[in-house]
Amino acid sequence: MRKQILLIAVSVFLIIGFFTVSVTAAEAGSGKVLCLDSAYCVKSDEDLAALNDKLNDISARQNCEVVIYTTNTFDGKTPTDYADDYYDASGYGWGKDKSGILFVINPQSRDWAISTCGFGITAFTDAGQEYMVEQMSGALSENDYLTAFNQYADLCDEFITQARTGEPYDNGSLPGEEKDINLAVDIIIGLVIGIIIAFIIVGTDKAALKTVRRQADANNYIRSGSLRLTRQHDNFLYKNVDVTERESSSGSSTHTSSSGATHGGSSGKF
Repeated sequence: MRKQILLIAVSVFLIIGFFTVSVTAAEAGSGKVLCLDSAYCVKSDEDLAALNDKLNDISARQNCEVVIYTTNTFDGKTPTDYADDYYDASGYGWGKDKSGILFVINPQSRDWAISTCGFGITAFTDAGQEYMVEQMSGALSENDYLTAFNQYADLCDEFITQARTGEPYDNGSLPGEEKDINLAVDIIIGLVIGIIIAFIIVGTDKAALKTVRRQADANNYIRSGSLRLTRQHDNFLYKNVDVTERESSSGSSTHTSSSGATHGGSSGKF
């Protein structure tokens, strides 16, 4: 009887121990829930799990949390306020400055919002956020949310990596803009060189045809001794100065959430 009781007790302890280890391993593998799909935009549980793992990998590697949240209601708030409050209330963010970025979409109202915090404000400038949404706009407009979310994750990874160099993507330095600028510079240089060569050729031919040339000095047209100047001076008439104001919209604009935290971000329709 004692042996049976002892055997049952050992079996129970083994089962409990195995279950505990299994749960711990599952939690360690899944990490935080960084893609909460309350609006069921992603149809497959496997795709959602893979996306969540991808976001966890990027967040841990970059020390900047990358989050996605879908919802069918903003609870009477603006998309921006809702995104900021959700970020703060959920405890998202890496480190003391709560570095991260949150992308919220509402498939019912077709609204999107981005909230950034900490280093996320530096990494994702206003121009950078606009660029990211433009890259996702095609998939979002076709309700291909999984593709859009994966694009978002990849872009976040790229933007954070670039920001770590000290030069985050911004106006004039967005992905692809450098190539366009270099091409434009090459075209301008080519045109200038072509114009200079053309002027040299035309000038040389023109000089060869002329036997009489216009004199730059008016004194050369005056007969010697026929004109005598008793006084001469120069008068300064006027000066024109054109001033053009340059507008600058680089960097990240910020605001304060209802909890008092500083956020960057933007919002719009898709």
